Amino acid sequence: MIERIYYTSPYTTKWTASILSAFESNNHYYVELNKTAFYPEGGGQPSDTGTIAGHKVLDVVEKDHSVFHEIDTLLEVNTRVECEINWNRRFDHMQQHTGQHLLSAILSDVFNIHTVSFHLGKDIASIDVNVSSINEDTLIEIEQTVNKAIYANKPLSTYYVSQDQLSTLSLRKMPDLEDEQIRIVEIDTLDTSACCGTHVRSTGELGIIKLLKTEKQRGQIRLFFKCGMRALKDYEQTHRILSHVSHHFSTKSELILERLQKLEADFKILSKQNEVLKSENAHYLAQSLLDKKQGIVLVHEFEDKTLKDGQAIIKQLLQTENMIGIFSSSLEPKVILAHSTDRIHSGNLFKEHLNRFNGKGGGGINQAQAQFSTMEDRNHFISYLQEYLQKV
Repeated sequence: MIERIYYTSPYTTKWTASILSAFESNNHYYVELNKTAFYPEGGGQPSDTGTIAGHKVLDVVEKDHSVFHEIDTLLEVNTRVECEINWNRRFDHMQQHTGQHLLSAILSDVFNIHTVSFHLGKDIASIDVNVSSINEDTLIEIEQTVNKAIYANKPLSTYYVSQDQLSTLSLRKMPDLEDEQIRIVEIDTLDTSACCGTHVRSTGELGIIKLLKTEKQRGQIRLFFKCGMRALKDYEQTHRILSHVSHHFSTKSELILERLQKLEADFKILSKQNEVLKSENAHYLAQSLLDKKQGIVLVHEFEDKTLKDGQAIIKQLLQTENMIGIFSSSLEPKVILAHSTDRIHSGNLFKEHLNRFNGKGGGGINQAQAQFSTMEDRNHFISYLQEYLQKV
């Protein structure tokens, strides 16, 4: 039986081991060690990484009570090798996993909210809980309660019990396991759970827990959080952003929200004023364009705006009776045909003739739009429309 150092001495980072077996499977190389501190993925906790004899450990899996390490080359059996885990990754996982135990215990005991599942991601951890909503005030209370438990620096302990002994423990959740010996992780006076993961020695090593957000998930709530160094990095980033914003607006951090709300209100007022001015300007430009009309047909190319930007002007022009307009822009190979007559069907006209000019588009009776491969194709189509419309 191999020695699982990640259980007996979870703070070990370097050790010497012997290779019991080595093999290749589907172009992946694996070794089995007589003792290992590399934690294999399980219980919601990702596997450790590091090196074996200087070679990268890519993944660690447990199968048939053995632990197999995927590395980037094949090593020889019975070789003595120096091993080292990526401690930053391991300790991060320990902080998040213990943080989850503590959070779930507080939720259950104090707030009658029970954890359904746990996910430990690369950047953020989350639990799904059996309620449909958690309001902001409750989240603040949960966070404060959990952090008080962290500051209490409660010790953690691990031990094994038999199946028969399980019923004597006040477990937060009864495990669905068939193992003869079941590993228990206990936070002094706060939580007792069956768990195969790695954990810190006391709650004080968590440093802090920060609840970040909640999302609705199939009738339940997914609660996202960060512990320890993750929470510190999150605060560093948030503080840096707030400092830049505070400096930019020449205001204190605590007044930023008030300043942004005022800016938003001012922006809405200016937007309304701008819409009024755009409408008045569109009316003025539309009147000036009518002077260019040849008969009932107006041909105009916008020099400083796209057709989308010119829609307000086109809309104004369509209020003129018996008017046909061919509109384009110097910025794009597009054409709009719009009219206020009963002489043509814009969409049908485009449908019948666009292919000849490498154009695509369509529309309804009074307005149609097309896009062309080149400006040259567009111009040829405009010329065709001018000639066609003089005959209707």
